[in-house]
Amino acid sequence: MTSRPTTTDDAEAAPATDAGPAEPERLPVHRFTRRRAIGMGIWLAAFLVGLFAVGLPTDPVYAFCWLWAATIAWNSDRPWRSHLRFARDWVAVVVLLVVYNASRGQADDAQFPHFHEMIDADTWLFGWATGGKIPTVWLQEHLYRPLHIQWYDALVSLVYFSHFVGTLTVAVVLWLRSRPLWARFVRRWFTLTALGLATYFLYPAAPPWMAGQLGFLPDGETVARISTRGWEVIGLHGAGNLLNAAQVDSANLVAAMPSLHSAFALLIVAFFLPMVRRRWWPLLLAYPLAMTFTLVYSGEHYIIDVFVGWAYVAVTFVLVGLAEHGWAAYRRRRLQRVALAQEAAGGQEAG
Repeated sequence: MTSRPTTTDDAEAAPATDAGPAEPERLPVHRFTRRRAIGMGIWLAAFLVGLFAVGLPTDPVYAFCWLWAATIAWNSDRPWRSHLRFARDWVAVVVLLVVYNASRGQADDAQFPHFHEMIDADTWLFGWATGGKIPTVWLQEHLYRPLHIQWYDALVSLVYFSHFVGTLTVAVVLWLRSRPLWARFVRRWFTLTALGLATYFLYPAAPPWMAGQLGFLPDGETVARISTRGWEVIGLHGAGNLLNAAQVDSANLVAAMPSLHSAFALLIVAFFLPMVRRRWWPLLLAYPLAMTFTLVYSGEHYIIDVFVGWAYVAVTFVLVGLAEHGWAAYRRRRLQRVALAQEAAGGQEAG
């Protein structure tokens, strides 16, 4: 019989032992289901009010508070120490996200950004199919309507926004289901983030929309930044403005290389691919492909930025995998030494 990782559900539903008192008894199933439905209903109503009154939860602290509230509503039968344990485990994660947001906003002051390398790379890779244009210009010429917001613009805005809550949401679900998996995911998430942030300082790169505004694209071509215009179709008229304000106030405007938007999307998919049946792989892989289209069409990234972001994901999995393997081997050797020492001590006492 195969074993599975210990989860928070296992830990809190375990019977009493000498190590401490047992958790309070669970509510009956029918009552707990009704209580969960009521809690999630209240949370959803509050979230919708906040969405229309305040805006999209793009700030990591704001997003974390909503997700924490969702876990409380979902597991409202658990004692408060369980919910406080969630906050304790996530303090370091949220602090690192805040530091990341603050520091990446300073990276664009390090040196003059690069423009030509990404333009040349995209033209060399795809110019044969786009008439010598970069893919962003070609897509906007065929799909972008300045005076009319199309239905697919709404999908683009939704996919773009998913970057700000996707990894957080996945990490929260993993924390609820399996702490070991949560730890594995977070290690990869922050290694990837650290690699991206270091690159932003060493190689600031301008996105297509900035290259178009400043006249770096050939033949006077321009690119519109349209990642948030789709909110008008959905009815969240202020959502795009709030996200645009966040992009200008705190974001690094020259963080095109690598694309962490595409890297985070692939990180989520690559993490879960070994855990799901292959028939579901196309559905999972559709997410990073949709993010790629979104970023290129909206003028946020070149395709070469996406490719480099994917390469960073591969490097991250290799580095973290080797580190985890080395740490596990070290622990096994340490346990073996302790066992041998105990056997030797027992033999001496017997003699």
